[in-house]
Amino acid sequence: MLKIPNWKIVLSIIICFLSIYISIPSLIDLTNSPAASFFPDKKVNLGLDLRGGSYILIEMEIDAYEMETFSRNVDAIRNKLRKLSSTQPTMQVNAASKEVVIPFTSTEEKEEIRKSILDSVGAFFFVSSTDSEFVLTINGEELKNIRKNVISQSMEIIRRRVDETGTKELDLQRQGDNYILLQVPGVEDPGEIKRILGKTAKLSFHLVENSQSLAAGVRLMPFEDPRTGRYISIPVQARPILSGDMLVDAQTTIHNGAPIVSFKFNNLGAKLFGDATAANTGRALAIVLDNVVISAPSISEPILSGSGIIQGSFTVASASELALLLRAGALPVPLKIIEERSVGPSLGLDSIESGKNAALLGSGFVVVFMFVFYYFFGMIANLALVFNFFMLISIMALFGATLTLPGIAGIVLTLGMAVDANVLIFERIREELGKGRTPMSAIDSGFEMAFGTIFDSNITTILTGVILYVFGTGPIKGFAVTMVIGIICSMFTAVMLSKIIIASWYRKRRPETLVI
Repeated sequence: MLKIPNWKIVLSIIICFLSIYISIPSLIDLTNSPAASFFPDKKVNLGLDLRGGSYILIEMEIDAYEMETFSRNVDAIRNKLRKLSSTQPTMQVNAASKEVVIPFTSTEEKEEIRKSILDSVGAFFFVSSTDSEFVLTINGEELKNIRKNVISQSMEIIRRRVDETGTKELDLQRQGDNYILLQVPGVEDPGEIKRILGKTAKLSFHLVENSQSLAAGVRLMPFEDPRTGRYISIPVQARPILSGDMLVDAQTTIHNGAPIVSFKFNNLGAKLFGDATAANTGRALAIVLDNVVISAPSISEPILSGSGIIQGSFTVASASELALLLRAGALPVPLKIIEERSVGPSLGLDSIESGKNAALLGSGFVVVFMFVFYYFFGMIANLALVFNFFMLISIMALFGATLTLPGIAGIVLTLGMAVDANVLIFERIREELGKGRTPMSAIDSGFEMAFGTIFDSNITTILTGVILYVFGTGPIKGFAVTMVIGIICSMFTAVMLSKIIIASWYRKRRPETLVI
């Protein structure tokens, strides 16, 4: 009884010391200290409400996207009309008013054209007709949906680019019809964010033409010659064989001593890429990012695996940045930075100080409560609570999580719930002592019998935290992160660490009675 394997004891000691070691940079400012080199670089980030950060107002150039969508739909109609059996009508396109007029000469032609229009554009245009022509005007509701989808997609891509792990708790809000407000905690230089957002990251793959003549369907694109470092123009087919929206992953790796970006397509992209490389073996394939050729390797053999690499004049940093952009996806519209500045704590120093004091006071009440009600055993629970705090901070630091005032509230809550597990154990020990059991038997039964209740209650709390994280935003996510991590840590400190300390104390002292 009270027999704990040595490996569990050693593992617990290692975890406790590692937690203290990893959490020190987050708790103590070692910026100008010579001891900084002995500790890990990772630490908990402070949120906008505690530290401030970068404020960036972004304008989305949606008008250009709407014009591109209009042109794409016009092209779809034109291609459909070319397949008509009757005389092909001449389309009259007014780009300024986004209106299309299509004449017809007979009832049969009218019905044929109407069917072609509806098959090619769906609900994008309102279609009306006179005795001699169709008039197509943009559907206002469809335009609203396009604008709404573009804004939502842009915000999600911005979020993934700036905060790929979802732990920075950035503040991203829509402002009016064309603007997005982005606030990133802990980043004092907005230039770092601007560089990531400044690229549309539209990736495409084009076959390279052998001639410099600009024939139909061929265009010149800039390419940095790796031998000279100068930009030259190379002719490529205007229509890509594949686009980057079929990518499912992109990672940085090292190939022949140089950083590269490896990529992988989805099933459809893999098939199209395989067919294209099989049909064009021996030709050069241009990999184009934002209308600039970044690599133009020759296709030596069919690539049927659905994956490949992008080589170029990359540094490790630039390759990592490109991989991040490709994973996050291409922005549907170009972004323009309207305003940028560094911001201070959003809640004010008084509010921050009040929050810290409330957290310290709450934690202090927990410590006093455990001592008053459970004496020596209560102090053991408090000691485990200290290690629980270090473990929580160290895990948050490893994940690069951001701490906000709601996050501090989550920490205080988890500390209270951690001792709640000890309360269940200690009350069970009291009950067993009341039944006449020996101290050793009562301790062993207390831990064993309370474990099921502790496990069930903590699992339901963790599930609640996960739901809050998935569906919440901003402060709700911060609260959920600290609560879930804290509950997981409490399962270790309350059940395992407390038992190890109590068992070690009991084997050394062998008390005949327990004061609990």
